[in-house]
Amino acid sequence: MFFYVVAFFLMAGGILLVLKLSPLDLLKMTVMTERKVKLKRSIRRSIKPVRKRGIQKIIGDTRETLRINDQSSKFPRLMLISLLMSVVGILIASAMDNPFLVPVLAVSFFLLPFLFVLLTSVKSQKRMNTALETALSTITSSYLRTESIVTAVEENVEQLDPYVRPTFQRFLVQAKMISPDISALLENMKNSISNSVFHEWVDAMILCQNDRTLKSTLMPIVNKLSDIRVVSGELNTLLYEPLKDFAIMALLLLLEVPFLRSQNEEWYNILMFTPVGKLLISVDVVLLMVALIAVIRNLKPIEYRR
Repeated sequence: MFFYVVAFFLMAGGILLVLKLSPLDLLKMTVMTERKVKLKRSIRRSIKPVRKRGIQKIIGDTRETLRINDQSSKFPRLMLISLLMSVVGILIASAMDNPFLVPVLAVSFFLLPFLFVLLTSVKSQKRMNTALETALSTITSSYLRTESIVTAVEENVEQLDPYVRPTFQRFLVQAKMISPDISALLENMKNSISNSVFHEWVDAMILCQNDRTLKSTLMPIVNKLSDIRVVSGELNTLLYEPLKDFAIMALLLLLEVPFLRSQNEEWYNILMFTPVGKLLISVDVVLLMVALIAVIRNLKPIEYRR
């Protein structure tokens, strides 16, 4: 079975070479191409949006995470890595001569890069909250003194965290060289960072452009980020407890096969070479991936809701 699978992939690679296509070119022509949606279906979707589920939701969440972090250009490369990982999963399953495991490992290995991005985005979001807390605090303090958001940003932009500095630098350049409409520039800046407290702060700052007496509302909004940091610190252990438990259980499950071989050769042969044993291994991998997806979804950072 393994050699048939290898021969298939070699043949597919040969076809791509003959056509002078790279896997990324093929991906752009198929997966990345936007399909035209009929007007009737478009209207139906606008009235009742379809909720994404399963693999489609994971890919959509990953794409949105990359967009928020201004890394949308990496998505095609991530798709290519996922497809290569899927091929590796198929090869591993075929080497084990387990037909039940082929689709399971193909899908599981395909999802691993997306799950990795979602997992690392949790840390990125926490750093973003910390960077925003410092940036908004210093800028607000300067604004209360100068009553000019352009001056306040200019005084502090070089000391801001690299996570948020480009957003304020872009605002500063636009305010000085492109448009004098500060309210419109603030509205545009709001879309560059996905954070509810930041959006509230920008809305309050826009109101302050017409009424300076509203500047007293800015600091209480900034303090919400401090509250989020305190609560996150208190709940950090509880949030990562499921991930630690999953890592332990996954390690025990992976060590089960060599342990079984060392203890009882007959049981090992039943597990690895009989249809029932192969099906059992496939079910274990499915449950492992379902648990991993559930754990990553529960690791979302704490956010302030209005």
